[in-house]
Amino acid sequence: MTIVLGDARLPRSSDLVDVTVRDGRIASFAPAGAPGERGLERIPLDGRWLIPGLWDQHVHFTQWAQTARRLDVSRASSAAETAALVRSRAAADPRTDVLVGFGFHDALWPDAPTRELLDAAAGDRPVVLIAGDLHCSWLNGAAFERFAPGAHGALLREDESFALTSRLTPSDEATLDRWAAEAAQSAAARGVVGIVDLEYGGNLEVWSRRFAAGFRGLRVEFGVYRDRLADAVALGLRTGAPVEGTGGLLTMGPFKVISDGSLNTRTALCLHPYPDGGHGVANLTPAELLADLRFAAVNDIEPAVHAIGDEANRLALDAFEALGSGGRIEHAQLIDPADIPRFAALGVTASVQPEHAMDDRDVADRLWPGRTADAFPLAALLDSGARLAFGSDAPVAPLDPWAAIASAVGRTRDGRAPWHPEQRIPVEAALAASTRTRVAGGEPADLAVVESDPLAATPDELRGMRVAATLLAGRLTHNAL
Repeated sequence: MTIVLGDARLPRSSDLVDVTVRDGRIASFAPAGAPGERGLERIPLDGRWLIPGLWDQHVHFTQWAQTARRLDVSRASSAAETAALVRSRAAADPRTDVLVGFGFHDALWPDAPTRELLDAAAGDRPVVLIAGDLHCSWLNGAAFERFAPGAHGALLREDESFALTSRLTPSDEATLDRWAAEAAQSAAARGVVGIVDLEYGGNLEVWSRRFAAGFRGLRVEFGVYRDRLADAVALGLRTGAPVEGTGGLLTMGPFKVISDGSLNTRTALCLHPYPDGGHGVANLTPAELLADLRFAAVNDIEPAVHAIGDEANRLALDAFEALGSGGRIEHAQLIDPADIPRFAALGVTASVQPEHAMDDRDVADRLWPGRTADAFPLAALLDSGARLAFGSDAPVAPLDPWAAIASAVGRTRDGRAPWHPEQRIPVEAALAASTRTRVAGGEPADLAVVESDPLAATPDELRGMRVAATLLAGRLTHNAL
């Protein structure tokens, strides 16, 4: 199939061009209106800007697809306020078996989350509230009785919380897949053409089922975790290799290992103590981490290490140095300045989520006092030569690369003063970290059509960027022209 995208602009150019797309790739450029092949379908862009399609390079897609159906407790400023939201939802929706909420951040709360608060709000109905960082869950007594009998306290953290979260999906696969298709359409409406899905569980089976049923909304690279790494190797899966029957849209992604916890849950592994005296958690010994990375690397599966605290990042970089090959570090939120140059030197990609800096700035100021100059150090990484790859970690932040780009460029949101503005990066670099291709001959026609020039936009304008159309391999997945 051949189409012409007519009267397009490229960023920082006032010239109008016609872009011919043939068989899913950009074939040629010509001045707008110049004679060309006759009889081709023409899509008029009317002077809109044409940019590479966007990627979200760290998502938990199935959880993101469910989030809109869950109780939003992200704006609650206390445990009591959260319990009040639960009470209102329980009264308004008495038939749902388990009341699931998402998004609480208790690190700044003046009161503690307790079982008793949720028991009073919902009685004997199970309540599970998932923290906004995904590393913690708050349960009432009925939920503990069903999901974690014998556990103490009100919170499940890390592996116990992950295990519970994976059990909270609808049993009806068709419903879940429909929600995923709707989430993909919403992503396409923001110019997204691809995701790296680091959802827990059987990603190969889930996405193979979706593509077999006709899903074609996004390119999907799926990751695996420690419990499925050997199975992936046995199946011959290799990072970058397409899965048959998906038109090349579904490919194997990285192997992800979670080396530490998170900031809000106070489990990110840090060199210096938190205010309560703890240093966070290490989920693996250095020897175990290196063994996992080596097994993945020798089998051509890219290793990706979740590391948030500065000690976790140092240990991950040590492992990559011993391994002798590159990979990814996911999050890289707090980095000792001495470790910054090691990313480029070792060929390790910083897979980061700039919007988290805006979500976590107040928590970081409290829990990492005196260290936040080293938090979310995007400019320092970029200046050192490190490769940046932007994501959202959805549902931790919305699946919207424009939010990541805006936060990286402005280090601000909601009218607040920029937070550590010395770590702002140029918009060109932010856009490059959110894309995989170029608008150039021979490149895949994975494209977004936007209403203004992103290279001339303010951070607020970037955050609200209007997307007129999205094309995946030359096929419209979103059309608001």
